[in-house]
Amino acid sequence: MELAGKRIAILVDNIYQDLEVWYPYYRFKEAGAEVVSVGAAAGEKYTGKYGYPIVSDRSYDQVRAAEFDGVVIPGGYAPDLIRRYPAALQFVRDMDAESKLVAAICHAGWVLCSAGILKGRRVTCFSAIKDDVVNAGAIYEDAEVVVDRNLVTSRKPDDLPAFCRAAISVLTAVPAAVR
Repeated sequence: MELAGKRIAILVDNIYQDLEVWYPYYRFKEAGAEVVSVGAAAGEKYTGKYGYPIVSDRSYDQVRAAEFDGVVIPGGYAPDLIRRYPAALQFVRDMDAESKLVAAICHAGWVLCSAGILKGRRVTCFSAIKDDVVNAGAIYEDAEVVVDRNLVTSRKPDDLPAFCRAAISVLTAVPAAVR
């Protein structure tokens, strides 16, 4: 159980890319982590692009970086909704400032842009938002996964195995968060 004692937040909103929520969700649980879904409102149901629902355990206003070891931001259209919540962006900024895992796949780069954490960082993302991440100061690489310290990024659902392996590697490199 390589992630025993770790707590990971997955940010959710409507029209998330189903695989990019559920693959990491179950992969990290399988490895022993506690996985917490976080949305704009606790207890609210959010529906993925393909209709699969998730109910948020907590709201953005209820989470603090000190409680978590990592955050996963899925793609789909959800990142364009997530980035509209100042508390969500502050949570991502705080996780990055504490050198905790910030893992973003596909269109999730939009959240990283809005959080202001990309300047000088190596990243990848879905090709359609490449200009956005470059304009936010990132150094774009077209690769299945790019790791820059605590920041793990990938392009699309096909990259999920490499994305999760890299995220687990980052998570196991640091002691669990104190709760």
